[in-house]
Amino acid sequence: MSTSDKIKSNDDGVCEVNEMLQNMNTNDTDVVVCANCGKSEEESHKLKHCNACMMVKYCNRECQIAHRPQHKKECRKRAAELHDIELFKEPPSQWGDCPICFLLLPTLNTGSKYQSCCGKRICSGCIHAPVFDNQGNKVDNQKCAFCRTPHPYTKEEIVEMQKKRMEKEDAETIYNIGFHYREGRYGFEQDYTKALELYHRAAELGEARAYGSIGVAYNNGEGVEIDMKKAYYYYELAAMRGNATARHNLGLYEEIAGNFDRALKHYMIALKSGYADSLEEIKELYSKGQATKDDYTKALRTYQSYLVEIKSSQRDKAAAAHEEYRYY
Repeated sequence: MSTSDKIKSNDDGVCEVNEMLQNMNTNDTDVVVCANCGKSEEESHKLKHCNACMMVKYCNRECQIAHRPQHKKECRKRAAELHDIELFKEPPSQWGDCPICFLLLPTLNTGSKYQSCCGKRICSGCIHAPVFDNQGNKVDNQKCAFCRTPHPYTKEEIVEMQKKRMEKEDAETIYNIGFHYREGRYGFEQDYTKALELYHRAAELGEARAYGSIGVAYNNGEGVEIDMKKAYYYYELAAMRGNATARHNLGLYEEIAGNFDRALKHYMIALKSGYADSLEEIKELYSKGQATKDDYTKALRTYQSYLVEIKSSQRDKAAAAHEEYRYY
């Protein structure tokens, strides 16, 4: 299988990049005059940084435009450096911890399940765990393990529950309904434009997968014109917010381009989040001489550390009982 065939859809799961760069710490004492006309802050009231590189300041837009020809090359180089600092920074956990057992939630979707009743994502171990009454008798467990709301059984009940969560601006529910529109399921007519609208809304509320799905829309031309630059941009936003699928796919894109060092960085970050396919890619890079033995050894240890963090006897029991509870 070629590397390009391995790129996964991000549908298993807004701050702009420039905003994040502007919010990074800079030393305001480094530049005290306009880079174009030389005026000080006292003379021009207040100097403003170049938004791209954050290295120089200008007293107004006109000065920035005038200085652009001589500053452009250096600006682009530094902006790319700042972007990579943000891109390769360790992202937040994709799911966080289970609210019941407080162990890290597995990256694999079957390792946890989102509860539309209370808006919690609960690990398979806690969902599968038996429930006993105060006499020690096992009782029917057809309720949410967190809020004890009875599980919905029909599509109509599921959708009604999701609509209530949507009214509460629940990011994951909004993302899920967007996916319903994309796929035309659960009674929703297929509508790529509506799906994209909901993805943007969910992304603004913090759902990392939504950024990846926006990237998929631009990649495939679903509700928008195909635009690979925008697709890649949204994949990066998803990865920086912890989505392991998007991170792994960025590694595949870099590998296709022959940028093996950058691919390895992406794979290692995805692997730290438990994305097992990234271990296979690093193994393949090693076999081709595009990664070192130390790289592969580090990858194995990283994945082992992840497994230690997520494993529990209750999760193992759940996985043994049902394939749908497999979590690594």
